This record gives sequence, structure tokens and C-alpha cells, in this order.
Amino acid sequence: MSMKAQDVALDRLLVDRFKGGDQSAFEEMVKRHWDRIYAMVNQLLRNTQDAEEVTQDTFIRAHRGLANFRGDSAFSTWLYQIATNLARNRYWYWWRRRRDQTISFDQPVGNDFETTLAEVFPAELETPEDATVTQEFVNRISECMTKLSPKHREILILRNVKNMSYEEIADILRISVGTVKSRIARARESLRAKMGDEFK
Repeated sequence: MSMKAQDVALDRLLVDRFKGGDQSAFEEMVKRHWDRIYAMVNQLLRNTQDAEEVTQDTFIRAHRGLANFRGDSAFSTWLYQIATNLARNRYWYWWRRRRDQTISFDQPVGNDFETTLAEVFPAELETPEDATVTQEFVNRISECMTKLSPKHREILILRNVKNMSYEEIADILRISVGTVKSRIARARESLRAKMGDEFK
């Protein structure tokens, strides 16, 4: 059984325990998923206080909605859906409030906390292997990411930073796998266009 399958199975067990009236099962779910949900929301919102609040709201809503959770998708996918929707709503507010704020690409991504966003994007975006990633280049990506539409920015973060599969992204955003692929392609194209000459 893969690690992922074990995770899904354990979540299913916890959901059943919770539905059977065991409140401590939900506390275990929060412990298991808090960091991952927070990390994703923080990547989307770039603001620790907002990310903290959205993560809390995600679990409050999950707690309320769990009785009706049918298990059509994995519990973690359902949680990501809730978090993404809440972050999206918060993001529009954030965007209007601080339109000029740039993203820090020095922030670690993933679970190892050593890989930074700066390392992920150039690799994913097919720069020549021998290209040196200068701070200037990182700053340009950072700046251009803020100019992408929220939809494009969101999908690149889910794919490149969270390393999610097309299927997982499709579940979370409730769109087809085909739409995921074409949106990622358009998002990268848009980022390339904004990057200009150094990206060709």
C-alpha cells in the first residue's frame, strides 16, 4: 500500500469515527492536515495572518460539513477544495487592498523546507539547464507572477509548488483534467510573455 493510499485509508477511518460521535477523531484530522492546508493557503495569499484565518475557517467549515461528506473524493481533496474557495475569496480582497505587493520567492516550499519557490519555477518553466538563477531573475518571476490572473497564479501554485497531479487539481478546482492542462499551458504562456526576452 502506497503512502498516499495509507493516508486516504486513515482519513476514511477518522471520518467514520467522527460520524460515529468520536470528537477526538476530528482533532486528529486537524493535526494531520493543518500544516499542508496552511502551506497551500499561504502560497496563495502571501500573508501569514490571512493564511492562519483561512486555515482555521477551512477546519470550522469541514467540522460543520463532515456529517454530509459522502466520500466521493478523498477527505484531503475535499479539504483542499474548501481551503481553495476560501483563499480565493480572501485573495480578491487582498488583491484590491494591496495591489502593489510583490511575492517573496525565498520562502521554502514543499515538506522539506529546503526547496524554495525560486528553485521550483525556473526548473518547471524550461529555462536552459545551464542558466544561472540570479536574484534578478527570481525577482522578475516574482513580479510577473503578481501580474497573472488569479486563476493562472492559483493553478501554477497548485501544480508547481504543491506538485499536485492534474487529477488532484481537477478535483480541487472542480474542472476537467483537460481544462487543467490547457489552463496550465495558458498560465505558463502568460508568464513567459510577461517575462519577456530572458525567458525565450
